[in-house]
Amino acid sequence: MIDVLTAPFVEFAFMRRALAGCVALSVGAAPVGVFLTLRRMSLMSEAMSHAILPGAAVGFLWAGLSLPAMTLGGLVAGLAVALLSGVVARSTVLREDASLAAFYLISLAAGVLLISARGSSIDLLHILFGTVLALDDDALLLLGGISTVTLAGLAVAYRPLVMECVDPLFLRSVGRASGPVHYAFLALVVLNLVGGFAALGTLLAVGLMLLPAIAARFWALDLTGLMPAAVILALAASVAGLLVSYYAGLPTGPAIVLSAGVLYVASMLLGPRGGLVWRLLPSRHLEA
Repeated sequence: MIDVLTAPFVEFAFMRRALAGCVALSVGAAPVGVFLTLRRMSLMSEAMSHAILPGAAVGFLWAGLSLPAMTLGGLVAGLAVALLSGVVARSTVLREDASLAAFYLISLAAGVLLISARGSSIDLLHILFGTVLALDDDALLLLGGISTVTLAGLAVAYRPLVMECVDPLFLRSVGRASGPVHYAFLALVVLNLVGGFAALGTLLAVGLMLLPAIAARFWALDLTGLMPAAVILALAASVAGLLVSYYAGLPTGPAIVLSAGVLYVASMLLGPRGGLVWRLLPSRHLEA
């Protein structure tokens, strides 16, 4: 059994690189996903993952399948969409979710059009679904750097982020940190989506960010437990997805996200913090 679990990573360098990339992505993206779920911004991250596509397409048209160029383009596009949606929401009658939906749909269509017009269907599949088994040194350094920046940013802004999750009105009343913290957090979201795009593609980048964070709600009650639980679930999904992909010959990105989905369903059923099975069991009554 141990050989089955370790043999692919011992024998093949590309499996070790894929595992290292998934570990870096899990450590950085899962805690961001926890804050997204607590702030009820889960669907916003899905929109942002598509918003980076036109920037990645421009990088692809300029330098081919060059990770630095596509990453820079995706980062610029994601930040631009986040800022523009915020400006429109504060300057018009639209709410931020509506303006973000409009910009993300425009971005998604523009990105697909650019790639389809100048590239092949294979190029489009690489960008949409990622190439986690083809991560090179530059990609690993990028993912490691993003994870480091994310953890450092969350550590610096931890208190105002928690306060904004619990009582945003109080945070606005005691200072002016609410706006800068919000945009800094959006920058971390975009940064991790860009990292996830390098490994899992634009369509699945958000999967390893949100599914472990959502599943962690069934295992822990507060942030001190939610973030470690989310990271552990993301790591487990990464290893399981890589192994399933290797032995079954399946696409790696979807296998990783589906593994995270299986862990979510198992957590929803068996998790001690509100799992369905525990809710069906008869509750114990207090006795004198």
